[in-house]
Amino acid sequence: MKGYFILLILLAFAVPASGATVYKWVDKEGVVNYTDDFNNVSPSYRDQVEIKNYHTEGVAPAYTPGGPSQKPQEANVDIYGRGEAWWREEVRPWREQLKEATENYENVRNQYMEQSAGLSPYNFGKMSLTQYQMLSARLGVLNGEMEKYQDQIAEANEMLDKLSQEAKETKADPAWLE
Repeated sequence: MKGYFILLILLAFAVPASGATVYKWVDKEGVVNYTDDFNNVSPSYRDQVEIKNYHTEGVAPAYTPGGPSQKPQEANVDIYGRGEAWWREEVRPWREQLKEATENYENVRNQYMEQSAGLSPYNFGKMSLTQYQMLSARLGVLNGEMEKYQDQIAEANEMLDKLSQEAKETKADPAWLE
């Protein structure tokens, strides 16, 4: 029995200590994720990864991004601790509004140009007063729509400019706004 006890003690010291590196990040839905393999981290979250090394002396840590000689990178953030995901989410609705308003403006403008062709001197004598009034009313409606979309475009551009200025002031990476 004494021999088993000594053997057990020797085996306990003979087994090398093991360690682990755990990578932690929060996705866009707010879900905290963990993995022990950096390659399992989506590239869009790699700049936000927190690295925890759990190992004992003499045991080499697992793969760390950037190679073994570099320290783990901290998440890139502005002076208020806001990272790329926050900035992209702030810019996204304004970029969408700009795109949608520009497309709508171009569509309405094309309709306006087509309708206004009916007011040419060549067609003017061929129209009744009622047709002329209806066409004029339609052009007025289209002109109002174009003004609405121009206002939306101006608003989106103004907000994107403000966000760009705020990013500069808070030392955020300008690439986050693209």
